[in-house]
Amino acid sequence: MGFPMCKYTCILAGILLCGCSAFGQFETAEVLGTIHDASGAAVRGASVTLKNEGTAVEKKTTSDESGLYDFFDVSPGRYTVTAELTGFQTFQTTGVVVDVSARQRVDISMQVGAVSQVVDVTGAAETLETDSSQHDQVINTQQIVELPLNGRNYSDLALLSTNVHRSPLSVLFAANGTPREGAFNVNGMRSTYNNFLLDGLDNNAYSPSNQGYSSQVVQASPDALAEFRIITSNFSAEFGRVGGGVIDAALRSGTNEYHGTLYEFFRNTDLNAVGFTFSPAAFQKPTLQRNQFGVTVGGPFIKNKLFFFADYEGFRQLQRYLNFDSIPDSTDRTGVLPTTVYDPINHTIYAANTQIPISALNPFAATVLSGLPTQNGTGRSNNYEALLLVRDYSDKYDAKLDYSINQKMTSFLRWSQRKDLQYYQPDIPGPSGGNGNGYIHAIQQQAAAGYTWSMTPGSLFDARFGFTHVLAGKVPPYLGGPSMEQLYGIPGLPTTPNLTGGLDCKTSAVFRSWGGRQATPNFRTLLLSIPNSITHSCWAGTP
Repeated sequence: MGFPMCKYTCILAGILLCGCSAFGQFETAEVLGTIHDASGAAVRGASVTLKNEGTAVEKKTTSDESGLYDFFDVSPGRYTVTAELTGFQTFQTTGVVVDVSARQRVDISMQVGAVSQVVDVTGAAETLETDSSQHDQVINTQQIVELPLNGRNYSDLALLSTNVHRSPLSVLFAANGTPREGAFNVNGMRSTYNNFLLDGLDNNAYSPSNQGYSSQVVQASPDALAEFRIITSNFSAEFGRVGGGVIDAALRSGTNEYHGTLYEFFRNTDLNAVGFTFSPAAFQKPTLQRNQFGVTVGGPFIKNKLFFFADYEGFRQLQRYLNFDSIPDSTDRTGVLPTTVYDPINHTIYAANTQIPISALNPFAATVLSGLPTQNGTGRSNNYEALLLVRDYSDKYDAKLDYSINQKMTSFLRWSQRKDLQYYQPDIPGPSGGNGNGYIHAIQQQAAAGYTWSMTPGSLFDARFGFTHVLAGKVPPYLGGPSMEQLYGIPGLPTTPNLTGGLDCKTSAVFRSWGGRQATPNFRTLLLSIPNSITHSCWAGTP
C-alpha cells in the first residue's frame, strides 16, 4: 500500500518551496570563526579554505562584513584551515580536530604582508566548545578501539560520561538471561527515553518484543565507528524525541589511503576459572567458548572524490550453565505421595505414603509424569541438575560510500545488516519439559542516504533518507511436534504445526513449571519505518 506518485511529488515540492528553518539531527559538524587583523578590526572578503587531511576534499567560503565565516556539513576528522587576502600574510593551521556534531571555533588573526608569506599557527582551534551550552562528551576512535569491552558493544562506553548508569535491563543476572545492549539510564530516566542516531538517522529499536535484545537497530562494531557523542543535558530542540540522552554516532569513511584491520577476540573454557558454582554430582567446569572476529577495509575508488568503507564482524558463542530443577521423584510418579491426598471426585482420602490406585490417577497427569526425566539428585528440592546449552551465532556488516560531488555538494550511501540466531536449551528435556526461550532469531537491516548542498555562504540544504527493516521472533524448542490431542488426547486446542509441540505451560506450587513458555511462540511481523525522510533546510545568517 502506498501513496500515488503525484502525492509524493507534491510533498517534495512543498518541502523545497517552504524553506523552513529546521535543523536536522545530523552527525556532521560545523567549523566557524572570526577573522581580524592585528588591531582587532574585522577582515572582510578573506578567502577561507577547509581541507580534510585524510581525503584532501576542500571546502571554500568568504568572510562577511563582520569577519565571520562558517562551514556546514563537516565530517568528523582532522582538517587544515587556510585564510588568504591581498595585503595580508596567508594564515594556516593544521591538525584541527572536528568531532561528531560539534561546533568547532577557529578564530583567525591575519598579519600585514604578502600573500606568498605563509604563517603556520598552532593551537588556533579552541579546545572548549563555547558556541554550545549542551553538556556532552565525545568518545573518540582511540577510546572506542583500545578500551576493554567485554562483548564489544561500543554503547557500553557511554558509562564514561557523567549522570549515566547501567540499566537493570543490560545486566546479565543469569547465564540464560537476555540482557539488552545499549540499555543505560541518563539523568535517572528510563533507558527507552534515550535517542540513538547513526549517520544522522534514527537508529532506535522500536519493536515492542525486541527479540534483537538491543536499543539500536544497527549495532555497529567498535572498529567500524569513527566516534560518537553522548549528550546528557541542554541539547537543542532538534533532538526532540528524547527525555534521557542522545547518542550521536558516525560510521567510519574511507580516505585517500587504503586502511584495513583483521582481528579476533576469544574466550575459552580451558582459560577460564572454575567459579563457585559446579555440579555436586559430577564435577565439570561449565563450558564457555566465545569467538569474535572481523575485518575492516577502507580507501578511495577515486582519489579526492569517491571513498568506500566496509566492515564485517562474526560472533560465535557456546555456553553451558548449571541449572537445578525440582521434579517429582519415582515414588511420586507411582502414586505414593508424602502428604495426605483428597480425591474430590470419589470423595476418598489417601493417607500420606499410601499407594493411590492406578485407576484413580488422572490419565493426563500420568502421561505428563511419565514424560519427565529421572531425577539425578537427592531430596525433593533441586533434585534434577543439568548443564544447559546457550548458543549465540551472529553476523553483521556495513558498507558505505562517500562522494564529494564538488566543493559545495556531498553525498553518501550506507547499508547495514545484522543477523542473530540464538538457542536456549530447555530446563527439562522431553515433551513434558520444554520450558525456556527456545530459538530466537532477529534480522535487522537499514539503508541510509544523504545529500548536502551548501547553497550560499549562509544557507545549507541537507536531506537524509533512512529505511529500516526488522524481522524477529521466538519459538519453543519443540515447535512443530505432536499436538496436545496427539500426546494427551485433549481436543479443542490448536493443531497447526506452527503452534503445536509438547506440553502447554503448566505451573505448580511445589515443582518447576513444565511445558513451554506462555509467551512462545512469539513472532514479530515485518516492521518497516522511514525515519528522517523529511528534507531539512537549515538557514544561518543572511544568504
